[in-house]
Order: sequence, then structure tokens, then C-alpha cells
Amino acid sequence: MDRIKQAFASKQNLLNMYYTAGYPSLHDTLPLAKALVSAGADILEIGMPFSDPLADGPVIQRSSSAALANGMNLPVLFGQLQELRAAVPETPVLLMGYLNPVLQFGMEAFLEKAAEVGVDGLILPDLPLDEYEEMYHAMFQKYGLKAVFLITPQTSEERIRRLDALSDAFLYLVSGPGTTGGTTLPDVEAQKEYFERIAAMNLKTPRLIGFGIADKTGFDRACGHADGAIIGSALIRVLQDTDDAPATAAQFVQAIKQA
Repeated sequence: MDRIKQAFASKQNLLNMYYTAGYPSLHDTLPLAKALVSAGADILEIGMPFSDPLADGPVIQRSSSAALANGMNLPVLFGQLQELRAAVPETPVLLMGYLNPVLQFGMEAFLEKAAEVGVDGLILPDLPLDEYEEMYHAMFQKYGLKAVFLITPQTSEERIRRLDALSDAFLYLVSGPGTTGGTTLPDVEAQKEYFERIAAMNLKTPRLIGFGIADKTGFDRACGHADGAIIGSALIRVLQDTDDAPATAAQFVQAIKQA
């Protein structure tokens, strides 16, 4: 079953929720998955903690450091995800992270394990596109995993069309310059021009907008320009000081998805 394609075909204004595996505590990974989906999340993006997360801002960096200190690593994560599909049978689940731990695990071994536990796709921002095409595209297809690619305001039309042709999941539109969780107010007019430029290209692949989206207002604005939005750092912030991570996460999603 292609859960990603099914989600985009059956719903509008999709909410993709990112959280860091093993945070706030080591065993929160699956309880958070269940809570987020029950509250209305349409896609889950589980962060694989890494010591040098280049695309992530300080909020997610701190959560990654805490998760690593809690004992999270890829073998532990795959052990936890053995129960993933019992917990969230139909929701698309992506793993998001960086190339170094994946290569240490072994790319094919990693893909095989991800497929085995029911993961649908991967976001690896530092995986070079040429390397993906030449070395790993066929391997991803072998294990039925989708690669999600990032687009920024600086990405050329030629590269965007190349990514669109390669993609069978969705395109991740980075809303502006910087890392995740930025607190600088966006240049709304520049964003609007960027999103409209992408929309005018009539790409075949659905689009989700991420980086800097923190509340219902930001979510609704993103949904006006794409098929939905990705929220991560804002959730991590509310998880920092809670005694009940699943309940807090559910409340956060309900506030985003309220009519």
C-alpha cells in the first residue's frame, strides 16, 4: 500500500508532524506517534538524532542531543519501530536525518530495516542528488521507500524539475533561508512570490511547506500555497517542560487542526 500517495489523494491541507525519536524520554517514540495521529496528524516525520544536524535550528539540535544522551541510536529506534504499524496502521511515516549515521549502519541494511518496520520514506537533506540517482535510487525502489527532496527559494528551475521527475512522494518546500524553528519574521511578500512561482511550474508532485511554521495561522497560510505543511520545532518546544508528552502533543495538534 502506498500510504503517502493515498494520503494526498484522500485529504487536503495535510499536517506533517516532526518529532525527535527518543525525546523527551527514550521510550516516547511510539506513544507520541499514536497521540499525534489520534489528534489529527496526517503524516509523521520521525527525526533520527544526530550530533551535527545541519538543517536544524537550536530547538531540534537540543532535542537530538537529549535523545542521544537518553540512549537513542538507529538499532534502538528500529527496535521501537517493530510495533509501528500496530500503533499507526495507515499513517505515512518518514524518517528524517543525516547521511553519516545511515552510512555507518550501511545504506542497504538501513533501507531493508526501514522497509521491514513499515517506514514509507526518507528525508536525508545532505544526500547529494547525483549520488542518490547514481547509487541509491534503484535501492530505494527495491525496498519500496520514497525519497523526499527539499526545495529552497534559491533552487533553480532546472533542479526543481529534476527533483519533480525523480520524486514519487512529495516535495518539501523550505519556506525561506535559515534552519528549522527560526523566530525571525518571514518576508511574507517574498514567500508569496516564491510559492506562486513554484505553483506556476505545474509540477506533478504534491508539495508541503516547512521551516518556521509554528501555529494554526502559519499552517493555514502554508495550506493556501501547497498541499499542507510540516511542523516540528514548535512541537519540540512544548515537549521540553511536560510531564505527559503524548497528551501535550495531542493538544498541540488539536489546536492546529481545529476548524
